[in-house]
Amino acid sequence: QVQLVESGGGLVQAGGSLRLSCAASGRTFSSYVMGWFRQAPGKEREFVAAITWNGGSTYYADSVKGRFTISRENAKNTVYLQMNSLKPEDTAVYYCAGRPGIGVYTTHLEYNYWGQGTQVTVSS
Repeated sequence: QVQLVESGGGLVQAGGSLRLSCAASGRTFSSYVMGWFRQAPGKEREFVAAITWNGGSTYYADSVKGRFTISRENAKNTVYLQMNSLKPEDTAVYYCAGRPGIGVYTTHLEYNYWGQGTQVTVSS
């Protein structure tokens, strides 16, 4: 079993940057596919980015492609989301998620483990 704890959220002006971190407990982190999702008030949880177990492949929602970068350090049991050129529409609670597997998963129903979320607010 894996427990996930996000950090790094906050308030930033449009055009600014933030880096989210997700620290995982458990020995199996390195075999997990990891993803980031977000949920704005009144909206469904949406996929942001995912990374395969070895970091060899990454996938992004069209809305963040070219601005966000997902990465991982298996030695530190940590996955990151670097967010640049932030926009007010990026405002949401951001969740880290994980699941065992070798593929890539882009829907929230496919993930077994979730963090508690971290708030990101982008002011205009």
